[in-house]
Amino acid sequence: MLDHELLIRSGVSLSFLVAMASWELLAPCRITLLGRLRRWPSNLAIAALGTVLVRLLLPMAAVGVALTAQGRGWGLLHFLGLPGWLPVLISLLLLDLAIYGQHVVLHKVPMLWRLHRMHHADLEFDVTTGVRFHPLEILLSMLIKMGLVVLIGVPAHAVLLFEIGLNATSLFNHGNVRLPDALERALRWLVVTPDMHRVHHSVVPAETNSNFGFNLPWWDRIFHTYRAAPAAGHTHMTIGLAQFREVRELRLDRLLLQPFRADDGAEPSSAPIRRN
Repeated sequence: MLDHELLIRSGVSLSFLVAMASWELLAPCRITLLGRLRRWPSNLAIAALGTVLVRLLLPMAAVGVALTAQGRGWGLLHFLGLPGWLPVLISLLLLDLAIYGQHVVLHKVPMLWRLHRMHHADLEFDVTTGVRFHPLEILLSMLIKMGLVVLIGVPAHAVLLFEIGLNATSLFNHGNVRLPDALERALRWLVVTPDMHRVHHSVVPAETNSNFGFNLPWWDRIFHTYRAAPAAGHTHMTIGLAQFREVRELRLDRLLLQPFRADDGAEPSSAPIRRN
């Protein structure tokens, strides 16, 4: 598996993307105002750019660093000498907690928010929003993950499992899909669901700053950042950021330059999409 890490990750991600896109056509949660052709090319292109940037600048990535650390006995888990399955379980939990904490920090630190806000500035919420992250944020996230892998001593196969799961759940919980109410209520105790994460993409700041989890839903409940539903309801809530409402903000060049641009001035939280 580790010899074919990139192929496995890419294959799983592509499969989930196709599956979620098909589900969105069959059972959408929200009526979309903008067609896929207006958003998808830029969202997918920026995801591809992030992947290429990480591979060029950090060719070892997290799995390669884990193999190096494992071979040299680096990291806390190597010193503890736990049975074979326990380091994997502990690693998955700690990495997921770290991603939650990183996500909170991205919202709280203004300089980091400028990188992360591009993800929130999408004017719709669907599966491609789950891969729409600025390449510099992707690079920063990978550097943090590599440091944690060495510090914790995460086994290489646990890193691969975590990254596969993170990619898959990001595509799932950004899906514009409808789940039966009873199933959704039960499922959100085990994994972050689309209804749970959609709240996080609300234009209302108090809702934007809630539901930070990606894989596991427990951290939001433990650290009191959980919000059950948007005040306006899932079908009527406004998606995005108040200061980026123009359709031109969906262009790839605007996405890449957004962290370096001044805020355009906040609009009311109910601001409609502007098509100029």
